[in-house]
Amino acid sequence: MSEPPTIDVRDLSKTYEVPVREGGLAAALKSLVHRQTRQVEAVKEINFEVAPGEIVGFLGPNGAGKTTTLKMLSGLLYPSGGQCRVLGFEPFKRQRDYLRQITLVMGNRNQLIWDIPVLDSFERNRAIYRIERTAYQRTVDELTELLDLAPFLDKPVRNLSLGERMKCEVAAALLHKPQILFLDEPTIGLDVTMQRRIRSFLAEYNQRYGATVLLTSHYMADVEALCKRVVVIHHGQLLFDGQLSELVQRFSPHKTIVVELENEGSDLSVYGEVIDGVDGRVSLRVPKAETAQVTGRLLSEQAVLDLTVEDPPIEDVIEQVFAGV
Repeated sequence: MSEPPTIDVRDLSKTYEVPVREGGLAAALKSLVHRQTRQVEAVKEINFEVAPGEIVGFLGPNGAGKTTTLKMLSGLLYPSGGQCRVLGFEPFKRQRDYLRQITLVMGNRNQLIWDIPVLDSFERNRAIYRIERTAYQRTVDELTELLDLAPFLDKPVRNLSLGERMKCEVAAALLHKPQILFLDEPTIGLDVTMQRRIRSFLAEYNQRYGATVLLTSHYMADVEALCKRVVVIHHGQLLFDGQLSELVQRFSPHKTIVVELENEGSDLSVYGEVIDGVDGRVSLRVPKAETAQVTGRLLSEQAVLDLTVEDPPIEDVIEQVFAGV
């Protein structure tokens, strides 16, 4: 018998009532006695499940409803309709046993206290979650090793770089060993090296503790490195739920052939659309159905030094998904 889903979302919706008025003093005075509003549907009857230990990418453009959904799942917002259950709990009830098993990391929000050392913020979280001292110290040591935090722990947060602070933010969010990680742009603003470190750590945490992860990110490298499955939403509605590889196959009718020739400067436009040419390597975009034929022609008709066939970048695939909406 299969395990029940860790996250179970059924017809989940969230509608905001937003005040509207024209500009100017007269409109401002009128709004004091007769306030006009309009309904904004941030999330519209979405459905999905996440299995225990699964890492799922939750994708969509700005304003798609991703953060609103994560806030409902973590209990910060009350749904307007439908239902969601996480670990068997209804998040909006904010029961202590539920809150002790989840964490929400938002790349543009701080939980560390600005003017005190990082360790003091960790100690505050220990008190909030009532973590036993020995277990707390063991976890701090473990996270310090995994994230290389030792140089930062005794520094005030305001003295840390963005990358250093983000690593400490992630560690602070995991001190209580949560089983559910809601991650909203956890690598935003970080350089490539720091993004890679955060991704590696999250993969290690998932494997070590079997944690379930729902991840939003505009960095497709995050999604490709961590997620086999993605859920795509747009204007609050579900567009796609399936394997990342299936998303590429379904929404990208082309492949990219990268070829390096002995004779640089050869015109390869007869084989496909030339999309790039750097350091003697030419990239061609060709229809998937013609990939084998074009590859065979190149190998038989040109002096090929190297040739690879690639799927298009995930960013391009996602862009095509939204362009078709």
